[in-house]
Amino acid sequence: MEDEEAEAVLRTVGRQIKMWREAAGKKQGELGAAIGYGEEMVSSVERGRRIPKPDFLDKADEVLGAGGKLASMKEDVERARYPKKVRDLAKLEDEAVELGAYANHNMHGLLQTPEYARALFAMRRPSYSEDEIERQVAARIARQRVFERTPAPHLTFVQEEVTLRRPIGGRMVLRQQLEHLLEISALRHVAIQVMPTDREDHAGMGGSLQLLKLRGGKTLGHSEAQLHSRVISDPREVQILDMRYGMIRAQALPPRESLAFIEKVLGDET
Repeated sequence: MEDEEAEAVLRTVGRQIKMWREAAGKKQGELGAAIGYGEEMVSSVERGRRIPKPDFLDKADEVLGAGGKLASMKEDVERARYPKKVRDLAKLEDEAVELGAYANHNMHGLLQTPEYARALFAMRRPSYSEDEIERQVAARIARQRVFERTPAPHLTFVQEEVTLRRPIGGRMVLRQQLEHLLEISALRHVAIQVMPTDREDHAGMGGSLQLLKLRGGKTLGHSEAQLHSRVISDPREVQILDMRYGMIRAQALPPRESLAFIEKVLGDET
């Protein structure tokens, strides 16, 4: 694991499983056989070395008679599965009353379907293992709970035209992704805009960016580049990002025209 917070959660869960196993008079191999996992997996989970799946916790809870105490840890374990930078960003997104994002190479993470996200992570070099791909996909999709928050934050996105046409994951995945964009854009608190490739003036040449206006009035920026992801808190830098994003939105197609543009691209794909 890459951070102390996640390690602490997994060690706590492991100790609880061991305590209930020993109280039930079972050896690690016996517990593994009863819940459909190997002895080595049980041992690794108890030592905080492996992340137990929800199925593992549910079955262990039932076999060991924990009365729901082990199963109740699934939410904490699920969060520990996610990379620290994703958890930190998700916390900020959960606090945001307004969020704006410009994406220039692919669909913004909050807009991605699971299939699209999986295809992106499968391209990563050095390559991820299958387990790591699933971990990253689950973390990305979990961030999308921001769309379901009450009260709803105001969410705006600007996507480069090329991101609507690049067939990441294949044509079927792209069609599903475009359909998903249309569904998301129907939400009253969401506005999606398209930046056409033929624009001569473009304030987004510095790359993708994200702005988060938090409860209490503070505004933060977030940017990702090769090998780096960082939160920007310096007021002067945030002001520059805010200015650039405002210009990007002004230069892009308005939301209604953008919706028609996405529908046309989708029609071209069918």
